[in-house]
Amino acid sequence: MENIKGKSFLTLKDFTGEEIGYLLELSKELKEKKKSGTKGDSLFGKNIVLLFEKTSTRTRCAFEVAAFDEGANVTFLSNSQFGKKESVEDTAKVLGRFYDGIEFRGFKQETVEELAKYSGVSVWNGLTDLYHPTQVLADFLTIKEHVKKPLEETKLVYVGDARNNVCNSLMIGSAKMGMKFAALAPKELWPSNELLEEMNELAKETGGSIQITDNMSDINDADAVYTDVWVSMGEEDQFEERIKLLKDYQVDSKMIEAIGSENCIFLHCLPSYHDLNTEVGMEIYERFGISEMEVTDEVFRSEISKVFDQAENRMHTIKAVMVATIGK
Repeated sequence: MENIKGKSFLTLKDFTGEEIGYLLELSKELKEKKKSGTKGDSLFGKNIVLLFEKTSTRTRCAFEVAAFDEGANVTFLSNSQFGKKESVEDTAKVLGRFYDGIEFRGFKQETVEELAKYSGVSVWNGLTDLYHPTQVLADFLTIKEHVKKPLEETKLVYVGDARNNVCNSLMIGSAKMGMKFAALAPKELWPSNELLEEMNELAKETGGSIQITDNMSDINDADAVYTDVWVSMGEEDQFEERIKLLKDYQVDSKMIEAIGSENCIFLHCLPSYHDLNTEVGMEIYERFGISEMEVTDEVFRSEISKVFDQAENRMHTIKAVMVATIGK
């Protein structure tokens, strides 16, 4: 799709359902290419910078490996003058002179939009406070691989903090693709009315549907059940409040049975607090006496859990975004 060339990837709002479908098909092709051992060169000679304000495992590794697979050079930048001694605008103008593409993972959506405005090159959103679009591409590719029906016939249920960047992007992507989307969350953690109204109107055009509820009895026949951590990066002082709000929204086997279809899968963008094998998990256990948070260890490790397929697909879908926007 030539109209994607040179474009930035800041939010799925900027892409049509057809364009998202194209990126998913390209992801599938690039995944098959990698599995066959075929070396790529679609990004040969390209230079890419990864600009990080927030820590990362999957986003950084996915961008680096994806770029290397297709012949690009990568700079990981986490200790620059960005935002300290140099403005976003000035940094964007400098990096745009050096690089063919910029990935940003940080706190504010305004920052990634400013980078795109002033750099003169493609900018990719690796995560901001509002959106996580590369994650949703990986989620949809995973659904396509494991749910035996087209996306437009798929029902996706998100459980937990429905105001966060992941839920926002899942709702946007679902509306774009004509999917049935539902979020199960306490009213205090529902999406903004503005976004909800916008996506409801879009879903009417695409044949999809959007449902937000705090009643589990309203949710059934899910093809995929999705959750995320209860507290996002930068909100660590809110664990006590979120645990009180979300303790009844933990994804466990009873919930899967209640809202899932016969072949329902479980998804999580990771990392996950499903056991005590992390410093944060142990700290929360010592403070509040809970050993599992947003999902039980039983569900996380079960056969329906596709979280590591999902994690791998970050690489293939990110590769597709880079190839589609700056590849030859």
